[in-house]
Amino acid sequence: MAGSADGGWLRPGQHAVITGGSSGLGLELARQLAGRGLAITLVAQDPHRLSRAREQVAAGAAGARVTTQSVDVSDPEAVEAALDEVRAASGGIDVLINSAGILREGYFERLTHDDFRAVMDVDFFGVVNATMACLPYLKESRGHLVNVSSMAGMLGVFGLTAYAAAKHALNGFTDSLRIEMGPQNVTVQLVCPPEFDSPMVATLDTYRTAENRAIVKSVPPLSVTQVARETIRGIDKREPLTIPGMASRLTWRASRYAPALLDRYFQRRLAAVYRGPMSAGAAR
Repeated sequence: MAGSADGGWLRPGQHAVITGGSSGLGLELARQLAGRGLAITLVAQDPHRLSRAREQVAAGAAGARVTTQSVDVSDPEAVEAALDEVRAASGGIDVLINSAGILREGYFERLTHDDFRAVMDVDFFGVVNATMACLPYLKESRGHLVNVSSMAGMLGVFGLTAYAAAKHALNGFTDSLRIEMGPQNVTVQLVCPPEFDSPMVATLDTYRTAENRAIVKSVPPLSVTQVARETIRGIDKREPLTIPGMASRLTWRASRYAPALLDRYFQRRLAAVYRGPMSAGAAR
């Protein structure tokens, strides 16, 4: 498929489906892609938030075609039915962006099995569900799949045992699927941002542990605008991996080539603030 005049793969008239499209990164991606002339389908669970998001995207891009689908991404049958309906109404899907996600932060010993299941159901199985439903249409269009993960999918983060587990699973799924899809002309992109301004992070800031704050805030947070811009640049290049932000890329390289050094750095930061569970007989 021919790209745009500026040399990128994206072009006006293509159709992008975005899960988690009613807020945060999904909404910002929709805004920027609509500004490039793409038709947009926003997928999320809350119909009222979807309606507001549709109005925001349409208001920011004159003539933009923006539709919505209200569905719980953790329900595979509902996702399949919703995306079949999207395909029938639109005539094709060129880009699927899996951006829906939730987060649970806290000491592992205080999280529950339900916390782990809830995060896995949305952050991992939600991606699997949408990908399974949409893949036949991406094969038709020789399209592009974007899975939004996290730096927590590349290295361990204090307080994020549930979230990081789901994101590590997502990274492995995405890497393997990219190899499978190569002969079928579907490109697959993994996006691993650090924290950025979003409603999910705003909620996290109201309850996160001091230890998590000490670790995560050591990497400067990005704006959602920058994360979306770098993600779209990756789509234009159909690149396999996007890590927004120079500090994040340096942290990732350190985790690969000097993991012991990075671990010592994190442990030093934790030493001054640790307030979590202790071993029997240990002194604080």
